[in-house]
Amino acid sequence: MEPAIRITNLTKSFGARRALEAVNLEILPGEMVALIGASGSGKSTLLRAIAGLLCADRGTGEVQVNGRLVQRDGRLAPDIRAVRAGIGFVFQQFNLVGRLSLFTNVMTGTLHRMPLWRSLPRWFRAEDARRGLEALARVGIAEFAAQRASTLSGGQQQRGAIARALVQGARVVLADEPIASLDPESARRVMEILAAIHREDGCTVLVSLHQVNVALRYCPRTIALRAGRVVHDGPSARLTAPLLRELYGAQADELLAMPDPISMLGRREEAAGARDALQAAQAA
Repeated sequence: MEPAIRITNLTKSFGARRALEAVNLEILPGEMVALIGASGSGKSTLLRAIAGLLCADRGTGEVQVNGRLVQRDGRLAPDIRAVRAGIGFVFQQFNLVGRLSLFTNVMTGTLHRMPLWRSLPRWFRAEDARRGLEALARVGIAEFAAQRASTLSGGQQQRGAIARALVQGARVVLADEPIASLDPESARRVMEILAAIHREDGCTVLVSLHQVNVALRYCPRTIALRAGRVVHDGPSARLTAPLLRELYGAQADELLAMPDPISMLGRREEAAGARDALQAAQAA
């Protein structure tokens, strides 16, 4: 089976600092994979390199997505715009245009298949508009379609960004710490939407996370980075505290101490349920 993502000997430096060091990875179509690591481990750099948003060092590395070349030897593929059309990118800070409506932001996912004369005045085809509204309904925010993006909550904006990837028709979705700045309920909804896209649409999802427990909950496979190198690639269930300390040393404390908003939400709900049950029993 042809990998959905293939990375060969990818190295990226920022001045004297090496952000990625000879990374080799393959991710198969339809996998949902977590990318974990402490701050500065290279997670965001790797995702941006996969999407063709930055180039590797000259003379190093190759990235292919959906069987098409993204970059080789530090140079983007000549048809990179067409290749990016098959890659959805969900940013930590949403990357919506605040002054535009949520619907218009979502519809930017169709620009790669629109002629310029339609895109400038935002003349969307009826079929594309229907898909945009369906995508908003799927992520649960269709009622906010006409609202300016800047007036929405962080969780709503992040779901809008996912809807944009759906409208784009991306077969590979890259999410760069999509729950880092969200409240617990919004974080859970975003992760459940990404899991649904993986499960129902067969999309390949690669999501970077700080929270190990979230990786365990949603992603069967986890890739761990440390100082730009892959130090673990395997089943998420193997990521025990002892293994993390073996892989990361003192940096493991950062990963293990990172609050997991989804687990905390679940514990609060369980406590509330037990309290309600006790009150009902006392009332009876």
